[in-house]
Amino acid sequence: MSALAQKTSIMDAATVRHARARRMRRNGAVVGALAAILLAVFAVSLMIGNTFYTPAEVVGVILGQDVPGASFTVGELRLPRVVLAILAGLSFGMAGVTFQTMLRNPLASPDIIGISSGASAAAVFAIIVLALDETWVSLFALAGALITATAIYLLSHKGGMSGTRLILIGIGVAAMLDSLVTYLLSRAPAWDLQTAMRWLTGSLNNASWDMVLPVAIACAVLVPALLGQTRNLTALRLGDDSAAGLGVHVSRTRIVLILAAVALLAVATAATGPIAFVAFMAGPIAARLVGGGASLLVPAGLVGALLVSISDLVGQFAFDSRYPVGVITGVLGAPYLVYLLIRTNRSGASL
Repeated sequence: MSALAQKTSIMDAATVRHARARRMRRNGAVVGALAAILLAVFAVSLMIGNTFYTPAEVVGVILGQDVPGASFTVGELRLPRVVLAILAGLSFGMAGVTFQTMLRNPLASPDIIGISSGASAAAVFAIIVLALDETWVSLFALAGALITATAIYLLSHKGGMSGTRLILIGIGVAAMLDSLVTYLLSRAPAWDLQTAMRWLTGSLNNASWDMVLPVAIACAVLVPALLGQTRNLTALRLGDDSAAGLGVHVSRTRIVLILAAVALLAVATAATGPIAFVAFMAGPIAARLVGGGASLLVPAGLVGALLVSISDLVGQFAFDSRYPVGVITGVLGAPYLVYLLIRTNRSGASL
C-alpha cells in the first residue's frame, strides 16, 4: 500500500470514529435530558391535585414515612398512577420503535398494524360476552394481542418477510377486528358498554399497585431482552441481505424482536387499555431528537413515557372536565398520522 493510500485510510478511520463519538455524545445528551424531564414530570404528578403536597411530604411518603393525608393520596392514588404511566409509555415506545426499525417504515407500529386491535377485541369480548372481571379482561387482552401478532406474521411471511405486506395485512386485520368491536358494542348492555368504552379509550383512572406489578415484571424481563438485540436491530435497518452479511441471523432475530415487543405491548395494553398513538409517535420523535445512526430503543421508550405522563397531567388538570389519557394522545397522534401520510404521498414513496 502506498503512503498516500495509507494516509487516506487512516483519515477515513479517524472520520468514522469522530462521527461515531459525536453520535454517542448526542444520544447521551438526549437520553439525559429526557430522563431529567421525566423525573420532573414524575415529581409534579405526585405533588399536584385537589390537594398540593410539598416535595418534602412526597419524599417522605416514598421513603415509607407516615405523612398525614399524603400517605394515602400520594402513596395509594398518585404514585401507582404515575408509575403505571411511565412503565406503560416506556413499553409502548420501545415496542413501537422496534417494529418501525425492523420493518423500516414509520407506519409499522403495533397500534397501526392491528396488534392493539387484537387486544381490544379480546378485552371487549371478555367484558360484554363473558362478563369477566378485570383480571380476566387483562389476560384476554394479552392473549388477543399475541394471537393477532402471530396471525399477521404468518399471513405476511409467505415467500419471505415483506414489511409492506405485513403492514397492509395488519391494517386489514385491524379493520376486521375494529368491526367486531363495533358489533359487540352495539349489542352491549348499558353497564357493560360503559366499562368497555372506558377500557377502549385508554385510561389510568383505576391505576393500582396490582396493575403496576405485571407491567413492572414485563419491563424487567423484556426491556433487557430488546436492548440485548440493539446491534441486530440496527443492522436490520440496512435490509435483510446487508444484515445477514454483517453476521445477523435474520429470521431468528426477527422472531425474538417480535415476541419481546408484542409481549411488552400486550402487558401494557392489558393494564391501561390501548392508549392511542403512543407507540406510533415515540419512535419518530426520538429519531428527530437523536439523529441518524444511533439506536432509538432507549430514547423512544423515554419519549413514550413522557407522552403518557404529560398527556395524563393535561387530561386531569388542563380543562374544566377530566379526560382519559387516551383522548389526549389521540388528539396529538391523529394529525401526525395524517401529516405522515400526506408527506409520504407527496414524496412518491411507498409504504
